[in-house]
Amino acid sequence: MPTASPPRLLWLDMARGVALLAMVVYHFVFDLELFGHLPRGTAISPPWAAFAKGIAASFLFLAGLSLWLAHGQGIRWRAFGHRFLKLAGAAGLISLATYLAMPQGFIFFGILHAIAAFSLIGLAFLRLPMAGVLFLSAGVLTLGPSLSHPVFDHPALLWTGLSPRIPATMDFEPLFPWFAPFLAGMAAGRLLPANWPTPRYATGLQLALGWAGRHSLVVYLLHQPVLIALIWVVSRLN
Repeated sequence: MPTASPPRLLWLDMARGVALLAMVVYHFVFDLELFGHLPRGTAISPPWAAFAKGIAASFLFLAGLSLWLAHGQGIRWRAFGHRFLKLAGAAGLISLATYLAMPQGFIFFGILHAIAAFSLIGLAFLRLPMAGVLFLSAGVLTLGPSLSHPVFDHPALLWTGLSPRIPATMDFEPLFPWFAPFLAGMAAGRLLPANWPTPRYATGLQLALGWAGRHSLVVYLLHQPVLIALIWVVSRLN
């Protein structure tokens, strides 16, 4: 039977806050390139591309960890449904906004889409032993190329990541291989103590990161418009 809603964990909100900060740094570089302040290709150069992949993996890992912490002892359907609808709605807004701005490369399965979809799929594996979850995670990470087939070129199946072609989109975290870090997070959650200690006092930095992590969806949706507006204003002033 589902347990009561677990209390918020400062360390988990802080971890989300760190991931958000890294994301803002990467998107700042991306936007500087967009406005011509950095050489073309900077954001997709090997160091920055690896940084971006690490950020995406951290978000998915934390999402898997959060799913286990929230529902590992029993699915709280109302809470899950409320969060899922928020994520799906936000993902839909991202798709709409990017389609209106850049229809040739709009985001149809970015990080928010992935977190929403993987959270739903992840419910099926909450009762799977940790070894099984880790085994599945390794399979998702490694088996994609061998399962690739042109049948997955259909637009309705591109989200699987099994198409031989890479779709033109600004952000893409398909099932293969990106479900792997989500599953790894679910497995890691089982290693945490039942009553994780919460510090009695927190520094200003900890509180700031915790606040950002607690409002991660709002920060995610608003940070790019704010960055672009700031860069545009500074560019006009120079």
